Amino acid sequence: MSRSPFIAGTFGATVLLALYFIIVTAISGWEFAQSQFASFWYYILALATGFGIQVGLYQYLRHAIQRGKGTGKVLAVTGTNSTVAMISCCAHYLANILPALGATGILALVGQYQIELFWIGLVSNAFGIAYITRKILQYEKNV
Repeated sequence: MSRSPFIAGTFGATVLLALYFIIVTAISGWEFAQSQFASFWYYILALATGFGIQVGLYQYLRHAIQRGKGTGKVLAVTGTNSTVAMISCCAHYLANILPALGATGILALVGQYQIELFWIGLVSNAFGIAYITRKILQYEKNV
């Protein structure tokens, strides 16, 4: 993968979208994955875009530090929040294959609050982007 932050961010967003389709397709089939994406595309694309932005910002900061202008203590990333939100938005589909494990109650709860989980993921994205941007600005101010 290129060292370009834009390419890294695009790659991160694409991987997150692929992960979404792989998980939902494995659990409920391709047609269901397509119908869910059609119903919630604006949330899913916003989560993937936010994750991609965080990956790109992180890549930018990491390369600035690697060029010898600072310390590794500045590095922090919260893109994991986006991934967790994306996976938890589709985790309730596991109820189709895991009833014997007693997970249906938890998964039903996740399914009931799917929209709220999307919003938590979007808010986490916003905080992650703001945090990394602030670190970049602090770093560039001190260089």
